[in-house]
Amino acid sequence: MLAADFGSLAQAVGQVASTTNWLHLDVMDGHFVPNLTIGPPVVASLRRHTGAFFDCHLMMTNPGDYLQAFRDAGANLVSLHVEIGGTDALIESARRLGLRVGLVANPDTPFASVAPFLASVDLLLLMTVYPGFGGQHFMAEVLSKIEEAHRFIQERGLPVTIEVDGGIDSTTAPLCARAGARIFVAGNAVFGADKPWEAVEEIRASVIGALDHRD
Repeated sequence: MLAADFGSLAQAVGQVASTTNWLHLDVMDGHFVPNLTIGPPVVASLRRHTGAFFDCHLMMTNPGDYLQAFRDAGANLVSLHVEIGGTDALIESARRLGLRVGLVANPDTPFASVAPFLASVDLLLLMTVYPGFGGQHFMAEVLSKIEEAHRFIQERGLPVTIEVDGGIDSTTAPLCARAGARIFVAGNAVFGADKPWEAVEEIRASVIGALDHRD
């Protein structure tokens, strides 16, 4: 939703309602990342317009102080950056609130930093750009980390889904799919299109095609 018109967020949600039931909400605090976006009040406002699954990506220095507020606002899942530390405690706090939990790693954060926590989370978000601003170019060097994460998860039979975020479109999504990702966060590729719903379908078709033609 970062790439949508913030003056018409409910309308933007409606534009993709027929093609996806999962919305990725970027929460930026101006400290952990150099940008400010939305908080619990906006999440609560959007919740009144949709029953979609809310995946709230908390790019915050102190997410633990706001977990209950996001839960009460309608978040279904919160994704927490491993770089801020205190990961075990944050995961436990989110679980106590009944939230599903994602763990996030920036492009330069090694897979080894998130591996010890994967048995405790539902989702691993591997950033394919540096967080903070939309419209950045996909970083192909992250593909090897996606592959490493996928092998680790498969070998241990963990119920963890890999998500990717940053520069995702119908060209880059298939690359990530073949590497092991299954959730694809697309911003400009969707809301920068004349018909966002068709852009979602195009990305989905590219992923299905890539998975159908694996060696």
